Amino acid sequence: QVRLVESGGGLVQPGGSLRLSCVASGRILKINNMAWYRQTPGKNRELVAQINNRDEIDYGESVKGRFTISRDAAKNTVFLQMNSLKSDDTAVYYCDAFVTELGSWDIKEYWGQGTQVTVSS
Repeated sequence: QVRLVESGGGLVQPGGSLRLSCVASGRILKINNMAWYRQTPGKNRELVAQINNRDEIDYGESVKGRFTISRDAAKNTVFLQMNSLKSDDTAVYYCDAFVTELGSWDIKEYWGQGTQVTVSS
């Protein structure tokens, strides 16, 4: 089993910044891809950013130029630096990872429990 734990959410004013972290732990042989998604009530979960094990990165259109995803592969950790935050960025942010587990060739997807980000004055 693999566990993802997010941290760093909170309340911030418009124009402010937050940095989210997600640590993966458990029977991990290899992390193939890590991503951040976000969701607001009544809407589908939306891709914010993703990074794979070759450091190839994709961003959702609404966050390009404002958010930066990075990772510390040695610590199985992914970060999301969020700058110039807007009220529309308010959501629960979820960490997602595709993991090859020890003792298996299968790649499984895991989700964190989510962390709330609220952008409000």
